[in-house]
Amino acid sequence: MNQVIREEAASKDAVDAITAQWFAVRPDLETAPMGVFGRIYRIARAMGDAMERVYNRYGISTGEFDVVATLRRSGAPYTLSPRQLSATLMLTTGGMTGRLDKLEKAGLLTRSPDPHDRRGLQVTITERGLALIDEAVGAGLETQAAALKGFDPEEVDVLTGLLRKLLADVPQH
Repeated sequence: MNQVIREEAASKDAVDAITAQWFAVRPDLETAPMGVFGRIYRIARAMGDAMERVYNRYGISTGEFDVVATLRRSGAPYTLSPRQLSATLMLTTGGMTGRLDKLEKAGLLTRSPDPHDRRGLQVTITERGLALIDEAVGAGLETQAAALKGFDPEEVDVLTGLLRKLLADVPQH
């Protein structure tokens, strides 16, 4: 019974209202894509805000989380060049410098000369940064899992596959 009620409540939402309005004024339009992407945008915004709140509890923004997490998932010795970080995170070098400055000041990473390139730098996560990112990534995953609590594991697998397929067809810059 609760499943039926939940499905009925979820069956009409703000995106349905928008597509219905478009149908009323432009019945010639096929609004199914608007329904899909309108929901994706709303989910992305809501989850982005939720993740920002989670990471703020650790004194970092989502963008700063991305930098420290990239170092962490690169594996020991948790060191990358600023250029590697910029490429992975699709950031300009200027944008990366600002994040690195803040994270270094917070004691979450260090910058040092690259022993293999006199002109280059290495960015390395600190012990403090390692401890913080391990806690923050766990908290972030809890928030994401909570958003998926209405799905069983098979539905999550199907949704993941469908989104992967959609992402493959979406033009990338």
